[in-house]
Amino acid sequence: MRNSTICFGSFFLSTILLIVSADESFQKCLENEALPSQPISQVIYIPQNNISAFSSVLQNYVKNLRFNESTTRKPELIITALHVSHIQAAVICSKKHGLQMKIRSGGHDYEGISYVSTGPFFILDMFNLRAINVSIEDETAWVQTGAILGEVYYRIAEKSNVHGFPAGVCPTVGVGGHISGGGYGNMLRKFGLTIDNILDAEIIDAKGRLLDRKSMGEDLFWAISGGGGASFGVVLSYKIKLVRVPEIVTVFRVGRTYEQNATDLAYKWQRIADKLDDDLFIRMIFDVINNTQTGDRTNRVQFLALFLGDSDRLLSIMNQSFPELGLQRSDCIETSWLQSVLYFTNIPLGTEPEILLRRGTQGVTYLKRKSDYLEEPMSKEGLEFIFKKMIELVRPSMVFNPYGGKMAEIPSHAKPFPHRAGNIAKIQYAANWNEAGTEFANFYLNLTNQLFDYMTPYVSKNPREAFLNYRDLDIGINQNESPERSFIEGAVYGVKYFKENYPRLVKIKTKVDPHNLFRNEQSIPVFPFGK
Repeated sequence: MRNSTICFGSFFLSTILLIVSADESFQKCLENEALPSQPISQVIYIPQNNISAFSSVLQNYVKNLRFNESTTRKPELIITALHVSHIQAAVICSKKHGLQMKIRSGGHDYEGISYVSTGPFFILDMFNLRAINVSIEDETAWVQTGAILGEVYYRIAEKSNVHGFPAGVCPTVGVGGHISGGGYGNMLRKFGLTIDNILDAEIIDAKGRLLDRKSMGEDLFWAISGGGGASFGVVLSYKIKLVRVPEIVTVFRVGRTYEQNATDLAYKWQRIADKLDDDLFIRMIFDVINNTQTGDRTNRVQFLALFLGDSDRLLSIMNQSFPELGLQRSDCIETSWLQSVLYFTNIPLGTEPEILLRRGTQGVTYLKRKSDYLEEPMSKEGLEFIFKKMIELVRPSMVFNPYGGKMAEIPSHAKPFPHRAGNIAKIQYAANWNEAGTEFANFYLNLTNQLFDYMTPYVSKNPREAFLNYRDLDIGINQNESPERSFIEGAVYGVKYFKENYPRLVKIKTKVDPHNLFRNEQSIPVFPFGK
């Protein structure tokens, strides 16, 4: 018994030594590849060296607590790049040593794929690379991918109160994932998606080269403008096209319960939301609240809007197109475009705009998101069915984001994002909870999946489409599959996210990254050998 114990101890010690040796070898490679004038050692975090600093850096940008459990696999090390040479060293050494690289830009990442993996990996963290250079003269800006949207909006507003950018309504969303996956916001009916307003980009490819749009070529530029940048390289920055906004915009939030005719209002919204004036975006939200009179649960439908104009013109449009809502002047709030960003994320109007510069982990919770596309209006019977099921489930809410306008004018193949004309709205299913543990996670995940299943008859089919930026690992998941998935395995989620654009993305991926260096659980795969 003593001898077997000694043997086991020796084996365990030798395993630890091998891991440490591998880490040291990888770290040495990083130091050799980085420029001497830009030493990389100062931005490498290894748990064996300083577990407190390592944990702090890792957790600073974990926005979904489902992936911050003690059982969650941690990276071998984290590189908080300060210079392009740090990125290049990470790419080269990842290839040399076969250690998987996860690229994190500090945003939301619903499924944690930028900082979690099933095998050994390291994180290339981009949060230090967040420079924003705005040029009002030519109405553009260069934005590094470690920035958050709030920083972008703030820097634009510093120089102009009549310029904005059509991107997400949540200021803590990271630029890197948001743009590379498509990006949208409450001006999409007027200006299209975020990717429809991208002029140039910088990327470090699988060979460690820094390329711009001209040197990377139009195929790769197309791919990283909605196809997921982390499948093709490390995107360093995007050049964005600013848009002109009025000095005064108008916002409103109006809610109606089931007893206040919510079904009829939801029925009408589906028939007009994508056909309204392009300046008007009205988001529809389904949730469940307590009835203040009876104490029972009841359905609520909320309408949250941004109008690029004053309240007089808004009321004229609403009285003509959606009089059933009964919008009153007292419901309308005239404000600046920058303040409207605060309004949409439930920050009180009048709050100092510096709040948009806040990064980190405010409001972190456990969560799950899924997506769908509404192509045909739901019947009143369908709405009643869903409302009934939501009362039973209670927790998941549904958010309907209207399309039409510019979205219907841009061809589905112009960018990897294909969900354009023919869609009334994109749907987000959202569940948040505060209880830790697998039991609670499974409970809320099951509720969300039930609501998703109930919606099957009412949404897109063949394929049932999905939005890449609402990353959902339920799509095409196989617990036993390796990171080196085949083209066919990848097609399950690839077709849902990209439809007819998927084969072109695979072709580009195979050309620029044939050895699949840049991979994650739902990255674009390469063609099988011999194809």
